Amino acid sequence: MDRGLKGKAALVSGASKGIGRAIVQRLVAEGMQVLGIARGGCDVPGAIGFALDLRDPAAPEAAVGHAVRDFGRLDLVVNSAGATQRGDFLALTDEAWADSYAGKFFAAVRLTRAAWPHLKAAQGSVVHIAGAGGKIASADFTIGGSVNAALMNLTKALADRGVQDGVRVNCINPGSIRTDRLTGRIRTAMQEQGLDEAGAAAFLAKSTGVARFGEPEEIAATVAFLASAEAGYIQGAILDVDGGWIRAV
Repeated sequence: MDRGLKGKAALVSGASKGIGRAIVQRLVAEGMQVLGIARGGCDVPGAIGFALDLRDPAAPEAAVGHAVRDFGRLDLVVNSAGATQRGDFLALTDEAWADSYAGKFFAAVRLTRAAWPHLKAAQGSVVHIAGAGGKIASADFTIGGSVNAALMNLTKALADRGVQDGVRVNCINPGSIRTDRLTGRIRTAMQEQGLDEAGAAAFLAKSTGVARFGEPEEIAATVAFLASAEAGYIQGAILDVDGGWIRAV
């Protein structure tokens, strides 16, 4: 299916692995020019990789400048960077909170702000990758949950601005997606429950009430849809791609 993305330009953060890498791969396959940024760079064939630590307040401006110089335009920004720290609330330090907010929330704020004039010129769009934890609170995910909730609120606020400027802003909440981070949780469950890998994966999936874990490519496909003209009337949406984990209205 031709989504009308060929020749357009995208900037994707968190592009070195997992969901971010899958997004870069999908957008390249759609014919987009893609700059993938991450602390370790991005080695997806067909994309330009740029090593940047978005916790540095100056990095987002540098990333946008790089994209515009290379492509001459910018049509899409995907904020997929930032792993937040898990742990008991009483054990999490101020440094852990500050680092998690800097790497995910403030990185998204700064990258979107730097890109906005170019997105306005191109009548482009922004997609935030937040997470189901922003809607489902848990004691060991206080940082991640609050960061994801903040990204959802930011989505609505920027969509309000986007109506005026012609920039669409939407958010995806992935559920349990089979990434390196989830693989670590599966290994922990194997040890704690005495299960093999398949059994531990099934145990974890059942504990969240879903039939299976999602794949990074499924999130990437949703990004491609939201960036396309087919989604032209979707503005300020919070889209749960979680296998049915979130059941609240």
